[in-house]
Amino acid sequence: MAEKSFKKEVETLRKGAGEVFHGEGILAVTKALLQCGVGYVGGYQGSPISHLMDVFADAEPLLEELGVYFENSASEAAAAAMLSASVYYPVRGAVTWKSTVGTNVASDALSNLASGGVTGGTLVIVGEDYGEGSSIMQERTHAFAMKSQIWMLDPRPNLESIVRSVELGFELSEASNTPVILQLRVRSCHLHGQFIAKDNQKPKVKISDCLNEPKRDVSRIVLPPATFLHEKEKVESRLPKAIQFIKDHKINEFLSGEREDIGFIVQGGLFNNLNRSLVALGLSDNLGNVKVPIYVMNVAYPVIPDEVLEFCKGKKSVLMIEEAQPNYVEQNIGYLLHKNGIDCKLYGKNVLPEVGDYTIGVVKEGLVKFFEAIGENLSSEQKEIFTKKITEEDNKQLLEQVPVRPAGFCTGCPERPIFAALKIVQEKLGQHHVAGDIGCHLFSILPPFNIGATTMGYGLGASSAAAFNLFNTPTQEGQKRPIAIMGDGGFWHNGLTSGIGNAVYNKFDGLIIIIDNYYAAATGGQDIPSSRAFNFLRTTNNPIENAVKGVGVKYVKIVDRTYDVERMVKELTKALTTKEKGPKVIIAQSECSLNKERRKKRIFKKRVEEGKRVESEKFGVDAKVCTGDHACMRLSGCPSLTLKYTDNPLREDPVAHIEQSCVACGNCGEVAEAAALCPAFYSAKVIRNAGFMEKLIYKFQYGIINFLQKRRASKQITV
Repeated sequence: MAEKSFKKEVETLRKGAGEVFHGEGILAVTKALLQCGVGYVGGYQGSPISHLMDVFADAEPLLEELGVYFENSASEAAAAAMLSASVYYPVRGAVTWKSTVGTNVASDALSNLASGGVTGGTLVIVGEDYGEGSSIMQERTHAFAMKSQIWMLDPRPNLESIVRSVELGFELSEASNTPVILQLRVRSCHLHGQFIAKDNQKPKVKISDCLNEPKRDVSRIVLPPATFLHEKEKVESRLPKAIQFIKDHKINEFLSGEREDIGFIVQGGLFNNLNRSLVALGLSDNLGNVKVPIYVMNVAYPVIPDEVLEFCKGKKSVLMIEEAQPNYVEQNIGYLLHKNGIDCKLYGKNVLPEVGDYTIGVVKEGLVKFFEAIGENLSSEQKEIFTKKITEEDNKQLLEQVPVRPAGFCTGCPERPIFAALKIVQEKLGQHHVAGDIGCHLFSILPPFNIGATTMGYGLGASSAAAFNLFNTPTQEGQKRPIAIMGDGGFWHNGLTSGIGNAVYNKFDGLIIIIDNYYAAATGGQDIPSSRAFNFLRTTNNPIENAVKGVGVKYVKIVDRTYDVERMVKELTKALTTKEKGPKVIIAQSECSLNKERRKKRIFKKRVEEGKRVESEKFGVDAKVCTGDHACMRLSGCPSLTLKYTDNPLREDPVAHIEQSCVACGNCGEVAEAAALCPAFYSAKVIRNAGFMEKLIYKFQYGIINFLQKRRASKQITV
């Protein structure tokens, strides 16, 4: 990874048989892959699975020892296409990405893979970014698994279950010649725990062996008439094999309880939330020793008919706990009960919310409604525990303990001045339609910028403004052009072809701003083709400018320092008002401040420890000069730029104030100057390990300043 090391995590991957592995869920998956003899791994970074990619990127020596190939794929589609290596050859492969967005991108390759089938075990590890903390549209991977008939595992949120699912996932894939999705919810990815490790295994079949003995079978290629046979094979061969394997290996769990008349069916990933709710009711303990029978579906798809019928037989009522919508599993189980004449009342979305994250609080309320529906009244104490709402006093205490942290750009972010400049331009030229994209720059839709109307997908900013192309329309006085925003990560992911190439081909007469901050910053700071740093394993330093010109863009301007707000304003104004037709591209370049500070801090700390002279800069606001109109904040939004009350009794309103978190990017001062706001901003240099003459000069200057301040204070009239 670019500016952050994961060497500590890499060392944990070397643990052998019998050793205890401690770590978070996604790191346990990384270890499990190596224990299973995986031959190749690919993927595209994105929360909540970025950690897997980051650790593998730093684990090259270990991977080389084992003979495992790892690739930072250009996109999820590229990662999914890697799995074709397992179509003919018995080599195990795994890919990973954020879902459902990544699954959407990879859908073409996955559909083809699922159609022809596989020989070697293939595992698609998806970080199911649904519910609280999600950053994407609220959809489920379940629908895609059903559509393409790819089996999907949803293990209980504990490391032992997750690791077992990785092992069984490969075996299930090989037994049924079908790729398998391992769904990891956000909580599963980030929970911490332990499991007993096994030795890492070298791949049984090397990639080099596959190349030396190539295979080909036209019946596996997705082309008629083979495709018709593939569909038949899925139903008549692969599905029965998968069901039998799942039953034989008891992947789904039957938890017995004292009650025989009722039961719960729950997706594995939701088990912990259900159990915590049952603990409050006295129907379980923290170790999961339940008093009500539970059927835990560690396999979310396919539903195993025999197991469902066995569980429901003899019960009067069963509650299905299935998060989000549509309620695929509930419908499937309802159909099975009806078809087989099982007299068991099925509850689900009629007592639980149709949409949203099934948090513990939500599940508690659903349990109350379930017990009321079956005629069992809870005690007043139980009801109070289950239905207690957060009061205003609770909220007040929460705010005192946990400060409000609205989403926004990091301190020193080089993207902030771009939108400050765009806001200044729009004040002069009027509001424009701005198409957004996926990435840090999407924070521009929030205050103080309020810029951006839509976002259609990663790298699709330019193409989402395509319908506003007025190339063939005579230019009228005052006619506005569309603006599209795109990050460098999105550019290399999808934007070069779908965005820039499409704009050139269709003569898009608008402005496309490409934000080049040297990394895939929003996903953690991974290197990309245009990164400036040297990467031993990847080819970097491929300028975006060359790629843009290579597909035919004529109007290309580069602003190599985004903090130069005045220059940004000039370039934006020119691009929006020029009579030149066709796509106009501005590449705004400055390094991501988060990654820059990571690197600088290491160097800074080392130089200080070595006793070398180190100079750093801090910015401030002169409270006596600041007028308190806060215009600087409306054009900055920096977390370190805040308010402070002065000790001047004649000034009731607070003035601008810069906190110690400031990284001295200079944006606030640049914005103030470009917008002609005020001269209250100043910069100061902090010198560590200063030389003898510097110390002497400082003492002399400090003495004079101290003398003048005391003299001024003595002349002030005090009341």
